Amino acid sequence: MNFIKNNLANAITLGNLFSGCVGAVHILNGDYQTTAICIILSLVLDFFDGFVARALKANSNLGTQLDSLADMVSFGLIPGLAMFKMLEPFGNELLGMHLPFEIKYFGFLITLFSCLRLAIFNLDEDQKYYFKGLNTPSNTILIFGIYYILQNNNVIQPSNGFPSVRDTFTFTAGFWLIITILSSWLLISPIKMIAMKFKSMKLEDNYPKISLLIGVILILIIFKTVGIPLVILYYIFISLIFQKQLK
Repeated sequence: MNFIKNNLANAITLGNLFSGCVGAVHILNGDYQTTAICIILSLVLDFFDGFVARALKANSNLGTQLDSLADMVSFGLIPGLAMFKMLEPFGNELLGMHLPFEIKYFGFLITLFSCLRLAIFNLDEDQKYYFKGLNTPSNTILIFGIYYILQNNNVIQPSNGFPSVRDTFTFTAGFWLIITILSSWLLISPIKMIAMKFKSMKLEDNYPKISLLIGVILILIIFKTVGIPLVILYYIFISLIFQKQLK
């Protein structure tokens, strides 16, 4: 019984890792919908492994390290692969120059900085009630959300008379590289980000969380699928507004 109690959270974490591995395979095969399901499953499992560990009082250093290793695949490799796929059509051409390698490999900068971010988080004892830099699950939602929208025909070719995403924006290799660099920087930036961890139940102490939740709900109601990456942009924006209250 103690064995199950001590290892249930770790088993859930391994489920997160397995889901991430399956998602990575499917994104390489162009099956973005299955990858989306795997990411959602990983997000759920990533939440519940910590919840279960705290409920059973089974927190351990092993669980902490295992959680980061699982996140490295689910929320580090997958967004890197998503950017890899978005850069793939451009071959080795960048700003009119022909590079000696294909620029799609720059997408893995997101994977490298996700690894760095997870290592920093494990060593930083200050991030109890806030995140320093954009957490890897949020970054995955941002990058994969953009990729998902561009792959989803219902969004690319809407039937409501509005212009499509691809008709509205011109996507170049330079554009995706800028997104890659910004995403990589945000992961290790000193910007304090709202965490849904409650230090107290006082209303004034939770204004950032309340503002975040209300905004997220409204964005998803109004924009639906397109709102997925917009939610993360709003998350960054509202975190910047409440910088002084995050501690």
